[in-house]
Amino acid sequence: MSHPGFGAHTDPTFQSRPRTTWEVVRRVGVYLLPYRWLALATIAFALLSLGCAIVYPKLTRYVIDDVIGKGEAGALTPVMLLVTGAFLFREIFTSLRIRVNNVLEQKVIYDLRRDVYRRLQRLPVKWFDQRASGDLMTRVIEDVNSVERVLIDGTEQGTVAILSIVGVLTILFMTNATLALVVLAPMPFLLGGALWYTLTAHKRYRAVRAASSAMNALLMDNLQGVRQVKSFGREEHEDGRFAARAEELRQGTLQVMRAWANYSPSMAFMNASGTALVLWVGGSMVLKGEMTVGSLVEFVLYLNLFYDPVSKLHGLNQMLQSARAAGERVFDILDTEEEDSEPGEVTADWKAEGRVVYEGVGFQYGEDRTVLRDISLTAKTGEMIALVGPTGAGKSTLVNLLPAFYRATAGNITIDGRDIRQIPLSVLRRQVAIVSQEAFLFNGTIRENILYGRLDASEADLIAAATAANCHHFIERLPEGYDSKVGERGVKLSVGEKQRVSIARALLKDAPILILDEATASVDTATEKLIQEALEHLLEGRTSFVIAHRLSTIRGADQILVLRRGEILERGTHDELLELNGLYAKLARIQNTTFIEEGFEKLETVEIV
Repeated sequence: MSHPGFGAHTDPTFQSRPRTTWEVVRRVGVYLLPYRWLALATIAFALLSLGCAIVYPKLTRYVIDDVIGKGEAGALTPVMLLVTGAFLFREIFTSLRIRVNNVLEQKVIYDLRRDVYRRLQRLPVKWFDQRASGDLMTRVIEDVNSVERVLIDGTEQGTVAILSIVGVLTILFMTNATLALVVLAPMPFLLGGALWYTLTAHKRYRAVRAASSAMNALLMDNLQGVRQVKSFGREEHEDGRFAARAEELRQGTLQVMRAWANYSPSMAFMNASGTALVLWVGGSMVLKGEMTVGSLVEFVLYLNLFYDPVSKLHGLNQMLQSARAAGERVFDILDTEEEDSEPGEVTADWKAEGRVVYEGVGFQYGEDRTVLRDISLTAKTGEMIALVGPTGAGKSTLVNLLPAFYRATAGNITIDGRDIRQIPLSVLRRQVAIVSQEAFLFNGTIRENILYGRLDASEADLIAAATAANCHHFIERLPEGYDSKVGERGVKLSVGEKQRVSIARALLKDAPILILDEATASVDTATEKLIQEALEHLLEGRTSFVIAHRLSTIRGADQILVLRRGEILERGTHDELLELNGLYAKLARIQNTTFIEEGFEKLETVEIV
């Protein structure tokens, strides 16, 4: 039963580009090259283990035909010791194979996961806007594991299985060519079954991976919004939504399991049929005196060594189809282009003075949604530019273009006369500090969160930044001081405390340009005063762009830009805009309006806008 709600009609995952099995295997195989000696050692130990196992049928025939059949009792003990030794060395080589294989497995999965995470860190912000975090986590964790399985297990088991089949089949023909031909009788059915499964399984596995991602995306969304769920009493509603996603995963998994339930026993029956045919024909040959009982037992034991790797190949086929679906999802990330950044002439140690110019800047989300139109402005070094306007006016988009979270689709932006497209992204973003209205803290200590502004900062610099941000005193009162854990998204701190820690982080970064999504919109008066004092330290000497939510905070701005529907309607200082007697003046005259957005709503109600 489906339930309406967020994501009820949208897919939180993004579609993967179909890839052939060979393409996935080839690309995954690249990760083996640095560790090819470990891979070869794994295969060598597996073959040595197989070699020890091959000794057993020969010795069994000798015991039956010669030791027992001819009464050579004195040879029984040495032969049994030889059999025991063969089994011992088989397990020793198996143990070595497992150890080497585990080392190889962890090295490869580390490299692959690092590559995926490294690429994620370098993808543009707009790419993440279209993807669910839970889906991306599934790709980095679960899908990488699935890809690794075919890389490691497939390489080792597949290679050993093929060599085993060829080697044992050669021994079977050398032992008894007639019975060896009987062994091959079920092969057309085995190959036909494998072909059917390969051609039909991929679609089912893709559906399972997509359903798993959708469920994980919903889970992460709900965990992050657990307070909203509880405050609205929507536990039952969320139970229903999760149940619907879990049901999709259950049904998809059942389809995979049903196909495997038909495929695997059918292949096992074909193997058993081959063994039955060998016993039938071989038994007749023994009765006719054409072969000994020991030779028939030897052949049947070798037959098990032949059909066992055949069965493994069927299991590897299932693994391969699952890994192919997972590999498509992993390579979708690895194949996505990183953020574009032209090196230009700016060196890594360049620091801007802070003069920012927008010239005819426009921006579109896709072809049918224009957000900014012909934006031109100049911010001199150290000036404060305030942005006001109703929700959806384009304020956040305008400032997000400066650190190149998005690229302008028209016009250009310069810092100190340099086009930001010619500045390496790492250098560009060092010039800009951001303090958002909803402060984000990482799930670590207060010290780690502040040092995120400058990782190599000294203890003195850390304390100085915290003191300037008015958070040193409350941090000292905590049981573990700067080493206190803040919890996920800073949940252990109050809104005002989180905001002051984020200001300390920005102060430590010491960037010449500041973007401030006003930090005092959701706090009490006492906390607001502390934050305002911290912001005064932060704004000092910096070029700042302030998205204003309160009129009281922008009266001293060097420029106030009034935006509506992506265009600048008015610009000037507070006094200049009052004299202009336009939209801003009407907004300022509205009584009992605390937040600017509320003022715009009132203006629209009386049809002034």
